[in-house]
Amino acid sequence: MSKQFTAKDVQEHNTQEKGLYIIIDNGVYELGGFVDEHPGGAKILKRVGGKDASKQFWKYHNESVLKKYQERLKIGEVKESAKL
Repeated sequence: MSKQFTAKDVQEHNTQEKGLYIIIDNGVYELGGFVDEHPGGAKILKRVGGKDASKQFWKYHNESVLKKYQERLKIGEVKESAKL
């Protein structure tokens, strides 16, 4: 079973120093160590830190990108009652 996060948990991790968490389709991803590797630059990831970034993610990526990085970056799921 994956770790469960509340919206507050994710919101508290909104900087690279605190651990940059984002939500994509209910999955919680930790991007602090990925910021410098992101092809689109660090600025966009820092802007969505601590938030649900599903809309922004799907605008620029397809499912293969999520699958490629999921094992490395996904740290858990948002509790059903805690969606942003």
